[in-house]
Amino acid sequence: MKKNLYLLLLLCSAIPAGFAQLHSVSLEQIDSLQRIEKRKTIVFIQTDWCQFCHAMKNTTFKNEEIIKELNNTFYFVDFNAEEKRAVVFNKTTFQFKPTGNNSGTHELAIALGTINKQLNFPVLCVLNSENEIIFQHSGYLKPKELKLILAKLKE
Repeated sequence: MKKNLYLLLLLCSAIPAGFAQLHSVSLEQIDSLQRIEKRKTIVFIQTDWCQFCHAMKNTTFKNEEIIKELNNTFYFVDFNAEEKRAVVFNKTTFQFKPTGNNSGTHELAIALGTINKQLNFPVLCVLNSENEIIFQHSGYLKPKELKLILAKLKE
């Protein structure tokens, strides 16, 4: 009996207390969400093959403070730049544009993620409540860097 109790205590102490989870919405949901509550939208544009994208997902977007801030203050969209389906956003239909046999980029990723005529992943794009781009950043962001950006966006 003591052995079982000890094992149970050990397992409970190994589980982190918070287990916060980042709530993601689709771009198609943004218009209706904005009618309910006006918020800025954070669009994380990434690809399956991008190592820095995966690194941000596994570090920056697992940070409890960032998760809390994103969930409470912003709408968060995780958008794959190689998404094949058509996406209706801001009353416009965006399509996947093939560039080769098994490659291509979604028009919406190009529209939201192009900075200085280049699209480099990952991209963090921030939209105001009218879906206008107010900030873009290309490249990996450490948790500390994203916290600073989110703080500035709240001002």
